[in-house]
Amino acid sequence: MIALLLRDVRLAIRAGGGFGLSLMFFLILVNLVPFGVGPNNELLSRIAPGILWLGALLACLLSLDRILALDYEDGSLDLLATAPIPLEGVVTMKALAHWITTGLPLTLAAPTLGVLLNLPGSAYGWLAISLLIGTPALSIIGTFGASLTVGLKRGGLLLSLLVLPLYVPTLIYGGEVVRRGAEGASTQTALMMLGGITAGCMALIPFAAAAAIRVGLR
Repeated sequence: MIALLLRDVRLAIRAGGGFGLSLMFFLILVNLVPFGVGPNNELLSRIAPGILWLGALLACLLSLDRILALDYEDGSLDLLATAPIPLEGVVTMKALAHWITTGLPLTLAAPTLGVLLNLPGSAYGWLAISLLIGTPALSIIGTFGASLTVGLKRGGLLLSLLVLPLYVPTLIYGGEVVRRGAEGASTQTALMMLGGITAGCMALIPFAAAAAIRVGLR
């Protein structure tokens, strides 16, 4: 399982669809927001939590179609499906590899980019914590979407349409954690909901994704 994880991380980096593209998209989006809403520091400060979380979500979306597509094209997915290791474990490792190459770099970069949106100082820690807890859910939900569209030609658009509605609860509670942190209010409820979403996704989605892959390979 560890060997599979390391292989997927190396492939994501070599293929150019990993953290480099996602970080560049995140940076461009955050830089463009002030041009769109104007140089109003109070407005930027108010919308910064939602913009940063939305940027991270969209950046994660860019590389979802590569999670299973390369393995399907070269036949590796058929071998993994018939290997003695559980297919649910394979799905989990692929989601973890996506998070390491996409979600984790975005989590580390987001506080720095928050400066561009005049994010209040009290919110930086909560931004990092919320992304650290919430982005694994984005990766594993994206892996489920990739499993539903595996084998489909030009399935990238369909994949986006499938996973975006499923991303909404994570986006709501992730942004709420940062907003409450910026206001000095209690973040406990929003943080617990965000953690519950991630834990539920990690517990249930690998089984659904594995079943979808088995159906897609028939």
